[in-house]
Formats: sequence, C-alpha cells, structure tokens
Amino acid sequence: MQQLFEFIVNNWLLFLALVIVLTLLGVNMIRPKLLGFKEVKPNEVVLLINRDDAVVLDVRDNSDFEKGHILNAKHIPFGLLEERLHELDSLKESPLVVYCEAGQQSARAGAILQKQGFASVYKLSGGLLTWKSANFPLSVES
Repeated sequence: MQQLFEFIVNNWLLFLALVIVLTLLGVNMIRPKLLGFKEVKPNEVVLLINRDDAVVLDVRDNSDFEKGHILNAKHIPFGLLEERLHELDSLKESPLVVYCEAGQQSARAGAILQKQGFASVYKLSGGLLTWKSANFPLSVES
C-alpha cells in the first residue's frame, strides 16, 4: 500500500489523467440512464425507421428545416414543442427519433417527451451534423 501512495505522489499527473479518463468513461456509460432515452447513430435511425416504423421529429427552426431535413421528418420547432405536443399524441406508443442541428435541443426535447409519457424516445447523437457527415440523404423543401 505504501508503494501505491508513493507511486501516486511521484506520478500525480499520470494518476490525475487516469482518474479523468475513468470518470469520463463512467459518465458515458450512465448517461443514457440519466437522460431517460437512448442516443442512436444515423445507421441506427435508419433501422428504427425501416424495422419499427419510427417517426422522426425535427426540432430545429423553420429556416433550418427548409434548408434540409431527414425524409418524412415531422417538424415542430423546439420553442413550440410544449404547446404543439397534442400533434404527437397518436405517437405515444411509437418509436420517436428526435434531432436538431448538433444535439443540444434534441436532448431537452427528448426529456420533455419522456415526461409527457412517450414510450420510446431516441435522440440522434450529434444531430443533423452527424447525419450529414455520415453522407445520409436530406430532403429539401421546394
């Protein structure tokens, strides 16, 4: 035990790096449980749509939605989500994938949907930026 303490004192920077890495790994593992919904990658979104008839919800503002969105995505801007939740009532038992541009607003939207009783809420990890970087197609309003 004395050798362990001596090692830590002599290599405190290395030990600090180890603690930080272990903390980040732990947070990453429990994050989905804290959020209450699962983050999914673009290829998992496609599987949810094709296999489970998941509905995709875009919570970006109107101008961003018109520039390009996931095909057949339902659009409700984040700022209007709570007042327009009634539009999603028929989807409470369906898988629902929420996304925004980078993932921050969709996490908050996912939390709102969970609290309102939606059974299967998923969040596109990294938002539409991840979708685009994976070279998945976008639908553009004309």
